Amino acid sequence: MTMKEDVLDERTREQAGIGRQLSGWQYRMMSVFAILLSAFAIYVNSFMNIQEIYRNIIFLLLLLILAFLLYPATKKNSHKRFTILDITLAGMGVIGTGYLLLFYTTIHVDRMSQAVTLDYVFAILTVLLLLEATRRTLGTFIPILAAVAMLYAVFGPYFPGMFGHAGFSFERLLYRVYMTTEGVFGITLSIASTYIVIFILFGAFLSVSGASKLFNDLAIAVAGQRRGGPAQVAVISSALTGSLNGSAVANVATTGAFTIPLMKQVGLKKNYAAAVEATASTGGMMMPPIMGAAAFIMAGFLGVPYSTIVFAALIPTFLYFVALVIAIDLEAKKQGLKGMSKESIPQVWDVLKERGLLLLPILVVIGTLLAGYTPLFAGFAGILIVIVASWLTKSKETRVTFKKVKTAFVEGAKSTIQVGLACASIGIIIAVVTMTGLGSAIAYNVLNAADGVLWIALVLVMATCIVLSMGLPSTALYIVVAVTAAPALVEIGVNPIAAHFFVFWFGALSNITPPVALASYTAAGIAGADAMKTSWTSVKLALPGFIIPFMIAYNPAMVLQATEGSSLSVVTVIVTLATSVIGVFAIAVALSGFLSVPLRIYERMIFFIGSLLLITPGMVSNAIGLAVLLAVTILHIIRSKKVEGTNQVVPPIS
Repeated sequence: MTMKEDVLDERTREQAGIGRQLSGWQYRMMSVFAILLSAFAIYVNSFMNIQEIYRNIIFLLLLLILAFLLYPATKKNSHKRFTILDITLAGMGVIGTGYLLLFYTTIHVDRMSQAVTLDYVFAILTVLLLLEATRRTLGTFIPILAAVAMLYAVFGPYFPGMFGHAGFSFERLLYRVYMTTEGVFGITLSIASTYIVIFILFGAFLSVSGASKLFNDLAIAVAGQRRGGPAQVAVISSALTGSLNGSAVANVATTGAFTIPLMKQVGLKKNYAAAVEATASTGGMMMPPIMGAAAFIMAGFLGVPYSTIVFAALIPTFLYFVALVIAIDLEAKKQGLKGMSKESIPQVWDVLKERGLLLLPILVVIGTLLAGYTPLFAGFAGILIVIVASWLTKSKETRVTFKKVKTAFVEGAKSTIQVGLACASIGIIIAVVTMTGLGSAIAYNVLNAADGVLWIALVLVMATCIVLSMGLPSTALYIVVAVTAAPALVEIGVNPIAAHFFVFWFGALSNITPPVALASYTAAGIAGADAMKTSWTSVKLALPGFIIPFMIAYNPAMVLQATEGSSLSVVTVIVTLATSVIGVFAIAVALSGFLSVPLRIYERMIFFIGSLLLITPGMVSNAIGLAVLLAVTILHIIRSKKVEGTNQVVPPIS
């Protein structure tokens, strides 16, 4: 999605992954390669049948060029222009990938998969350039992880216990990583060069058509007059845009530039305003139908239809945003805040009349996906419908002209760089995990540490996912945790879809979890707030979201899956949804410390205990939980009426 670059400071721009602000001939040079990448992606995925390996090689070639032109080597280097070194590295990237493009058939057909010294030289060159480009765009975490993985593959005999293995020669590792479709050019880069890039381009076309304004205006029209209205607006607009762009940080930078100042205007503290935007944007990563393109990868990993993943995400995501909306409403009620003035709020019908047709592409994409068409078909159809719809709306500003097409191509390519390079680098990790059996070793150790106790295994996997996912976009983080952490949960008996949602969910929440909470830090930068305070406020707001994955693991009906030995019924789903909504409401009340008046400490404890009883699947626990919550709510209302009758203020006890 196109960033509002003029309102972002340098640190926020860096965290959002925007890269340099080039101008003049340097911008035009970069734009040529960006347009080439976008045009290539649309052409090979919509009009031409090209062998997977060649598509991936060309895709990575263009990504490396753009990464070195757009991202400086260090913070001290110029953020306005690229250097001779950057051009040199980009050229070397062309040579490294171009060699394999020219000689892939020679290696595997003429030489019958027998590599020579020159092959290994170009393998080393390409891997080093890939890791450097990834470091520039995403930081040091993934490159270090990939480098450690390669060392683990080579020096396996020196690792202790069950982590030790026979080891592989450096040549065999390079062959697997560079010269096959099981490493850099494997499944993760294939997903990036197909589904991900097409849907990023779809989001870019929506952006240039003015759909972002439509989302914001609709959100204001629907929620603007509510208590703390701008905060509710942030939730709605971030949920809508987050599903498309797949990056909580980019989502904060895009929607936060608009919503955070509005929240501060109605009286919300800057830390809280920033936390609301960061939490909502993080939820957008988990928002169906796109889930930042992670839905497509999850369907591929699990071998299930895409529609299964979309429907599985409905209840958990709904609960996440319900909990967030309730928390915001309670905070606004506690502070006595009002909504936006009626004069500043557009009417829903007026918004729809002016730009409502821009919702049509999203409906077309959802409809074609659920109808069973391929994601590539749906994404390309969505792009075409954006262009057509933009010319049918009343507003001339929405029309996607030739100039806007070029802008969409450039912005789409720039937004692809981070996730594309992450997927390529993660291909190294996947190759090592496959070669060494590391995934099985991790699963065994988790199970051994948990000693068969599910909740201990869940906590260990939760911590692993948060650490491994720090700072990654949705697709990259899901791949990492799906390969390393999910097998442990499946091994202990968690439903496979529930297990993958568990690890993906906590991977996404790493964006607001200290110490590396990039979404919170980006929002704090926009709000002028303290980064760490914002991060902890985000965690408090999203705490129901930290409990939802445990609900999924214990009760697969949350993701519309039957428990082992039983079938899934409509009644089961309805009961699960109803009790879960009441449960997250109770959690939000307990955390806020407020309902009608400030809660006393015993009331907060009872609300929290009641919520846990509802979260635990079972008719008995649900009945006890409902009874407990009903009793404490009635007693609280009676007490609050007495307080109101005497005009007393009961201070909260915390």
